[in-house]
Amino acid sequence: MYITLSLFLVGFYFLIKGADWLVIGASSIAKRLRVSDLMIGLTVVSFGTSAPELIVNLIASFQGSADLAIGNIIGSNISNVLLILGIAAVIYPLAIKKGTIWKEIPFNLLAIVALWLLINDRLIDAGGLSLLSRIDGGILLLFFVIFLYYTFGISKVEGEGEDVKKHKTWMSILMVIAGMLALAFGGKWIVDGAIVIAQFFGMSERLIGLTIIAIGTSLPELAATAVAAWKHNSDIAIGNIIGSNVFNIFWILGLSSLVKPLFFNTTLNIDIYVMGIATVILFLFMFVGKKNILQRWQGVVMLGLYVAYIVYLALRG
Repeated sequence: MYITLSLFLVGFYFLIKGADWLVIGASSIAKRLRVSDLMIGLTVVSFGTSAPELIVNLIASFQGSADLAIGNIIGSNISNVLLILGIAAVIYPLAIKKGTIWKEIPFNLLAIVALWLLINDRLIDAGGLSLLSRIDGGILLLFFVIFLYYTFGISKVEGEGEDVKKHKTWMSILMVIAGMLALAFGGKWIVDGAIVIAQFFGMSERLIGLTIIAIGTSLPELAATAVAAWKHNSDIAIGNIIGSNVFNIFWILGLSSLVKPLFFNTTLNIDIYVMGIATVILFLFMFVGKKNILQRWQGVVMLGLYVAYIVYLALRG
């Protein structure tokens, strides 16, 4: 038990560092191949920062822990909006572009609605089981391709890119290999540890996925967003979160269910509703007080809502 718990905690470090090494190494290789900074930011960096959630989900899916896999994504998206954006807004008020308000946040809501429709066979068709089938996974991945094309169009117009540094080729390759190994080991230790902890303390895998693992796999987003807010770079702060949430649903759940269908426990519908409500609150906050700015008091409200949600989860068990 103690060894498993230790590896569970070390796994988060490996997961985060692995994603970091993978992004730095792959970005450097792409730069040497003369790929534009814009494309590197939209592909290598975006995929790399989503790697922790992806690896955990794939391993959980392979091991038959669907509650853990789905709970991780839903919990990550809730913590991204309420916890991480809440912290960022408290550090420094976040000015948000009109494109983000009217295009990217609604796209995030579309992802949530699409997930609810695809995953609730039992409620919609009165079927025997609710699950994300391989067909559902394919549909989510098609949405993801549309999102990438759409994001590339916006970024090209707004001129957003990624500041990429070149490293020696051998060092870049070494970092990619080390990153992939760290992600694999870290993800395995986290999933195994989560299952043991759930069994030992009599907790559900859903609860572990929605809380500990969701927050742990969101640490890269937390660090990036907090630093961006501290440097008053609100575009990066908001863009990281909204993009990550859409990636989580379309890319990670899509790929996970394509590899192996994920059976859905309908009690998680409440958490999908919380995810949707959190996104709607973020949208409405743009029209309260200072327009198009996520203010400090709003950040405090979001943090309060997240604490209330965690208390609710603990009571629900």
